[in-house]
Amino acid sequence: MLDTVLGKLARQHDANVLVGFEHADDAGVYQIAPDTALVQTVDFFTPVVDDPYTFGQIAATNALSDVYAMGGRPLTSLALVGFPEKADVEILQSILAGGLAKMMEAGCTVLGGHSIRDEETKFGYAVTGLVNPKRVFANSGARPGDALVLTKALGTGVISTAIKQAKAQQPWVAAAVASMTALNQRAAEVATRGEYRVHGMTDITGFGLIGHARELALASKVSLRIFADKILLLPGAIECARAGHIPGGLKANREFAECVVGFESEIADELKLLLFDPQTAGGLLLSILEEDAETLLMELQSVGIAASRIGAVAASGKPLIKVS
Repeated sequence: MLDTVLGKLARQHDANVLVGFEHADDAGVYQIAPDTALVQTVDFFTPVVDDPYTFGQIAATNALSDVYAMGGRPLTSLALVGFPEKADVEILQSILAGGLAKMMEAGCTVLGGHSIRDEETKFGYAVTGLVNPKRVFANSGARPGDALVLTKALGTGVISTAIKQAKAQQPWVAAAVASMTALNQRAAEVATRGEYRVHGMTDITGFGLIGHARELALASKVSLRIFADKILLLPGAIECARAGHIPGGLKANREFAECVVGFESEIADELKLLLFDPQTAGGLLLSILEEDAETLLMELQSVGIAASRIGAVAASGKPLIKVS
């Protein structure tokens, strides 16, 4: 809906805008000097776990991810808070403390923020980072012949829904929380260091793997092939999907993007669902030169990152995304 609205607005013409909202990129990029550009993003949402400190950590990790996805380094942030008037202020303190801990881990300074009274708690950040204008990793750079690498397992959406319905087993919760609180900082540093020929990058968040892969394909004017058996899933993800713990965002993602996907007949229904599962603080999706992919995977895995090669980039054609 927002994409439709933005498409009707007059476009500003500013030569310093290196990345705007034309291709649904993860963040905006604005050049301020020959070798320096700002990366700016904002993200906030309602709680996905019960513990307020952990929720704050997850919200910060999620907001920081967009800067990493552009190849940037987070610099400063502003907190965004919606909080019920009659709620215990210690809950808010725990949320802010969790967020601050992750911002400190990322080396990102919290300058302040803004809060409003809201019947439902909401929390997140506006984050500003820095990037070299010649080293911006947009979602429009994927090339036919590239390999697709994903740096986290899928399933946080269905597991979060199971948590809300008091149906999630503790090992599932622990694994999902560990994934959602793991910064994409290290993965981005390795991938963008210069020795790997990464052509395009995005992070997997609310639109799910298929939704963000669709944006990558459209922006790059290519088609994608996804290897279903190569996708890593969080413990409990299949069980949650099978049990019907389906978030509303998953249904919306599927209704919107399934029309561009061609599934081979043997793909299990549960896995089809998880490809549309909205992720919170999900992994990075990289389009990288085929001959560099295996070395990158080995390095990412050696530092504890759950990376896998999940597909390939092809010339533009139909379907836009083929899942086999």
